[in-house]
Amino acid sequence: MLERLKKLIYQTDGKFTEELRLEESGFGLGHLPRRLRPDGVTRAVCGYCSTGCSLDVHIKDGKACNLTPTHAYPVNVGEACPKGWEALSVLNATDRATTPLLRGSDGTLKPVDWPVALKTFAERFKAVQQRHGADSVAYLSTGQITNEEMTLLGILAKFGMGIVHGDGNTRQCMATAATAYKQSFGFDAPPFTYADFEESDCLVFVGANPCIAHPIMWQRVLMNQNNPEIIVLDPRKTETAIAATQHYAVRPKSDLSLLYGVANFLIKNEWIDEDYIERHTNSFEAFSRHVEEFTLDRVSAVCGISETQIAELAALIHRSQRVSFWWMVGVNQGYEATRTAQAIINLALMTGNIGRPGTGANSITGQCNAMGSRLYSNTTNLLGGRMFTDAEHRGEIAEILGIGAERIPAEDSWAYDQIIEGVHEGKIKGLWIVATNPGHSWINRTFFEECMRKLEFLVVQDMYHSTETAQLADLVLPAAGWGEKEGTFINSERRFGLIRAVAEPPGEAKTDFEIFKLIGRAWGCQDITDRWSAPEDMFQTIKEVSRGRPCDITGIADYAMLERCGGIQWPFRPEDDETATERRLFEDGEYYHSDGRAQFMFEAVAPNPEPTCRQYPLVLLTGRGTSSQWHTQTRTGKSKILQKMCPQEVYVEINPRDARDLSIRPGQQVRVVTRRGSVKANAVIKPSVFSGQIFMPMHYPETNLLTLKCFDPYSRQPSYKSCAAKLMTVQTEKAT
Repeated sequence: MLERLKKLIYQTDGKFTEELRLEESGFGLGHLPRRLRPDGVTRAVCGYCSTGCSLDVHIKDGKACNLTPTHAYPVNVGEACPKGWEALSVLNATDRATTPLLRGSDGTLKPVDWPVALKTFAERFKAVQQRHGADSVAYLSTGQITNEEMTLLGILAKFGMGIVHGDGNTRQCMATAATAYKQSFGFDAPPFTYADFEESDCLVFVGANPCIAHPIMWQRVLMNQNNPEIIVLDPRKTETAIAATQHYAVRPKSDLSLLYGVANFLIKNEWIDEDYIERHTNSFEAFSRHVEEFTLDRVSAVCGISETQIAELAALIHRSQRVSFWWMVGVNQGYEATRTAQAIINLALMTGNIGRPGTGANSITGQCNAMGSRLYSNTTNLLGGRMFTDAEHRGEIAEILGIGAERIPAEDSWAYDQIIEGVHEGKIKGLWIVATNPGHSWINRTFFEECMRKLEFLVVQDMYHSTETAQLADLVLPAAGWGEKEGTFINSERRFGLIRAVAEPPGEAKTDFEIFKLIGRAWGCQDITDRWSAPEDMFQTIKEVSRGRPCDITGIADYAMLERCGGIQWPFRPEDDETATERRLFEDGEYYHSDGRAQFMFEAVAPNPEPTCRQYPLVLLTGRGTSSQWHTQTRTGKSKILQKMCPQEVYVEINPRDARDLSIRPGQQVRVVTRRGSVKANAVIKPSVFSGQIFMPMHYPETNLLTLKCFDPYSRQPSYKSCAAKLMTVQTEKAT
């Protein structure tokens, strides 16, 4: 039992401190009430996408009343997208989870207090483990919580609760990039800095639409003074493709063949950097032989673009001195995604476009802290990018944490899809879902919902009680969100940024950090979780976890230094210059494999797992809809302003020729059908979707009733982007 009153000092801007009171509860820790920051401006990194914009939150009369983008921050330089401008408004939604909810015998969720919720959590999960084994309980976390929270969760779950299997929702957006980098470079290491957007003379975007998905990154592209070529490879004529100098409308999921074809053309014309290849890479000769069969005529037939266009694309890359290659989930969410990402990496390596300003093979991350989830969530890799299967790595973490190495699992966790499949097969009986909404976002969500009903105990920890996933839960734990807690995020360019609490969590909601500490006490493993009293304590441990690793941040003293420097990119060691606001990797040509070389990775092109046919003649594409929508709209759906900026009902985009052939009018309700199910949607007739294809935004819950349960074999990332579909008119329900 803690003493009744204990002082915790949180450093803020160096001008004042505040005391936090710990109230007694049945488990020794209660709500941590906070005095709001004084009037003025508090800076916090945005909690939506991975751009990592800094926002100035204006405090008046002790309350956050408005915000504006930070002008001096090296990421967004005074810009913000609609989501950032509305970040405060969603905190006051009427469906905020304000007290724990427990499903009663009548099947409804009813309020309970924290002692009951924590006791239920511990007793029921322990009972599941006693009946079915320690590995019968799993957890799914997120890239939406801070590094400090996800590190504490990973320590609690894996080393305290004995859970073997845990993964995060970054599996849905960035697992492919992480896997590709590990195999090619030896570590999960996006090499770029945002300055590269401005310093390239040729930017190649593959399966990426930053105009919509990352508007502030696109602003950085528009700041480029080099009159650059902007090349987009995408089946749709997206907003980014419209703004580009060249758009190559490749057939869906034919990009791997195209990239191999471009590589072959570059090699045949000797448009490669032989010196860089010789000094810094392995397996180029084998790669060169592999791509020989990808001739212009063969690739043209597969990809649907002309031989002249393929040759033109290769020539544009060759003629440019600083080429940067960018990709996002259009690549990552595919059935051969890892090899596609590595085909992009191969182009950068073979042309020497890496390690220099304006170059790189650069993955654009999705969520605000997806990079943190990749390095510090303790899910599918051990803390700091280590391996669970490596005894030396387990020993390093055991020493840092002061625990026995036997508490650290010696086997890798299942990936997200394997955990869900484990539920389906009866191997996973208890599941804990933190700050994510797979009831909406997971591929083939009907299957997901069926799996959730098989569980003996499902816990959902979230800001809102209304999410599709929370409505399936046996226990809901109310969590604070962005703006109600402090900690760090890591953005796409590896920059640690700081968030601050500018509002009180509503009701009995607590920060995820506090909830994890409470659960540690309820479980009886407080010997681990009580080591950290505040998030900044955990940040110091993260520094130690990073020591000697490629992601070393031991040179970052504290939160105050992050504020002073405008965030800091990893690696940052004590000898590094804190005045350098931008740093890129591989400037010396040294990679993270044991021999210091990058590896060319390649493989035969795989067949499409669900090609079109007479019954399902259309390709269903999915993706982002507007810049005002975010993922499942759990937060953006609470903003009246953001909702006015996007369609309120699910819609499907149809090419005018197909609409004419099928007698479909604009605004007409149609039924979109795949082998998984069918949904009604409003028809939007647009030439940006090519004939034979249709497009539905992922933000609507209906979309993932249709998607195909298929995964990349290396990254285990779902293949959301392509499946076979057909349209039916609602009036007659006649197949068209």
